[in-house]
Amino acid sequence: MSRTTVLKTYKLWIGGAFVRSESGRAYTVRNARGEFWANAPQASRKDLRDAVQAARNAQSGWAKRTAYNRGQILYRVAEMLETRRAAMRDELQAVLGVSDADDEIDASIDRWVYYAGWSDKFAAVLSSVNPVAMPMHNFTVPEPTGVVGIACPSEAPLASLTSLIAPALVSGNTVVALLPEDVPTVGLAFAEVLVTSDLPAGVVNLLSGSPRELLPHLAAHRGVDALNLCGIPETERTPLEQAAAETITRLHHSPCLTSHEWRSDAAQGLHWIEPYLEFKTVWHPLGR
Repeated sequence: MSRTTVLKTYKLWIGGAFVRSESGRAYTVRNARGEFWANAPQASRKDLRDAVQAARNAQSGWAKRTAYNRGQILYRVAEMLETRRAAMRDELQAVLGVSDADDEIDASIDRWVYYAGWSDKFAAVLSSVNPVAMPMHNFTVPEPTGVVGIACPSEAPLASLTSLIAPALVSGNTVVALLPEDVPTVGLAFAEVLVTSDLPAGVVNLLSGSPRELLPHLAAHRGVDALNLCGIPETERTPLEQAAAETITRLHHSPCLTSHEWRSDAAQGLHWIEPYLEFKTVWHPLGR
């Protein structure tokens, strides 16, 4: 008996829930052959504000979790991505036309495991006991910056998304990520991994839509503490950087890598965690 094909409806991932854009807008995403692949939700300014608010509400609770527990949850993301390998392979092959989709999935899984391992170690490496010329103990310890806004690139959309959000999450930050406009469905499909990974609602928020519409408001939003414009050409960053400066938002732009480099060790390391940290120095008098 013939039956109707059920096409996938992609939704935004905001506050731990799949939602349609409040504007009701959508735009066409085409596959590697230029054929219709899906209608992606086009996020509005209201959706962006909701995502930032969700990230802000979740940030303190996420930061208060033990490093060990954050590592467990990041490892769980790797586990669930492994179980959804077939679906992610189909997604990558359709929208990119690549034959090495498994290589990108492997790199992404390995990267989540890599940062899970850093969860209870980066603080020990980056903190210090400082020598001072007075009867005091002086410690410097890292703390999360807060809410991180990220503009994701089109290259290796799964590996680059992982490489950008995992190092921010491991230290206790929360993320609002704007997915690449031409290939947003990989990131929206990845949200189905996050929903089963024990990640608290609001810790990661994924939006699809127009960067030109959304990024000026993300950069100027007072609820955003750090901004990474990795997916935006350098020639278009200046007005966004100026908007971010008005609210004293920390700017960090990850290097623009090729698809191969996003899957390599060049896209991971302690230096990817450090930009999303602030360092607190504590003075304590010596006891007699």
